[in-house]
Amino acid sequence: MKNIKGKSIKASILKSFHDFKENEVILCRKELLEWYYKNKRDLPWRKQVKVEDRNQRAYGVWVSEIMLQQTQVATVIDYYNKWMKKWPTLQALSLASLEEVNQLWSGLGYYSRGRRLHEAAKKVVGENGGIMPESADHLLKELPGVGRYTAAAIASIAFSEATGLVDGNVVRVLSRLRAIGANSADPQIIEAFWELANKLVDPDQPGDFNQGLMELGATVCTPKSPSCATCPLQSLCYAYSQTQKNDTKLTNKFVLNSKMDKIVDIECVADDCRFCIPASDSWDSNLGVTNYPRKPKKKAPREERTAVFIIKCHQLEEDEYLLVQRPENGLLAGLWEFPSSLLKENKSTQDLKDKLLGYGINVPCDSNRDHIGEVVHIFSHIHQTYVVEAFELENKPCSKTAAEIKLQWLTAQQLQSAAISTAMKKVFKVYENYENGKQVPIKKRGSKCKEVDERQLKKQKMLMESFFQPKTAK
Repeated sequence: MKNIKGKSIKASILKSFHDFKENEVILCRKELLEWYYKNKRDLPWRKQVKVEDRNQRAYGVWVSEIMLQQTQVATVIDYYNKWMKKWPTLQALSLASLEEVNQLWSGLGYYSRGRRLHEAAKKVVGENGGIMPESADHLLKELPGVGRYTAAAIASIAFSEATGLVDGNVVRVLSRLRAIGANSADPQIIEAFWELANKLVDPDQPGDFNQGLMELGATVCTPKSPSCATCPLQSLCYAYSQTQKNDTKLTNKFVLNSKMDKIVDIECVADDCRFCIPASDSWDSNLGVTNYPRKPKKKAPREERTAVFIIKCHQLEEDEYLLVQRPENGLLAGLWEFPSSLLKENKSTQDLKDKLLGYGINVPCDSNRDHIGEVVHIFSHIHQTYVVEAFELENKPCSKTAAEIKLQWLTAQQLQSAAISTAMKKVFKVYENYENGKQVPIKKRGSKCKEVDERQLKKQKMLMESFFQPKTAK
């Protein structure tokens, strides 16, 4: 089997209805590239693609792709600019400390991304003389933290390798274009998307084509409110065709061609087509093209409660706060936090008290601690509730094991730029509001901790009381 350029390719795992014909591939490339050149957003990492130095070009693409994983473009822009200003080259990043990397990454989330990027930069400089691997296969094999998508992105955008790529945006576009309604997280279905992406990618302009496909998904073929009227690939979109027909007789297996009121491919009438919407999960006419893609239901995040002690010590003119470093593995690895401990079923803080004894700190009784309240933070898989308390020490403890346990005292100002998580910043913000006496934390289950002015609470109470007062007759 050969593609348009005559190169050998593996036999398709797709039935012909869900695949692209050769004339459709040519049309898709033409329309998408024309649209991309007219409509692409002005993003800082796209300027790096114009740099002549291939390694510098690859470095800029690499940093952006790692940051963009699970993070919105608007959030990444500022982080990317700061990163490239601080470490403009691979060599500069390889000389940085992990502490510096975590500090700059603070607030971006998924902290293992920054750690692996740093680790990989040191490897490229130390083992490859600063020369980046140039093929997707070698990038995938040689760089820690680089997966199939990131390898394909760097190879196609920085080195013009004719390889497709698949991310969430591409999955959404391809599933709608070819009416692929099976579970998009299924490994076999993911492989089908890779096959389609590799078939479509323009061999002469692979980087621009791949960016165009992702751009289309990000700005036009969006998850909830796609702009089908302005889509350059509308004529190739089975989902759009299915919506336009608005035929109540359409079932999961019957998708009509936009020019013919008949089934395009008899293969997909059969119940064994694994790429169609399954019979158990019917087409919803109210959703239109957003019937695609189909995703598995997410598991509910597990509920956890964690005790947090904010420990203050007054030094000269400023207050300082105790932070301890998290383990090098696991959630928020290597970051700094206020002393914390997971609360077990008995809801005791004894584990945290024992931990603090190891730091040379004797926790006062309940009556000598301020109970600040609860702060909710949602991680991707954990619904975390922090139970926050605070107390003050007269003097910093002199612990023999301080160097081993990795603790530090920071001022409120230093905390703002320290390598601490967003969750800990939220905790400290609530603590500051409590200390200032301006606001009190109110916790709502399943939502972020909200701060409400005491005067507002009093006003609401008066309104409620007046509501229940009997009205006098006129």
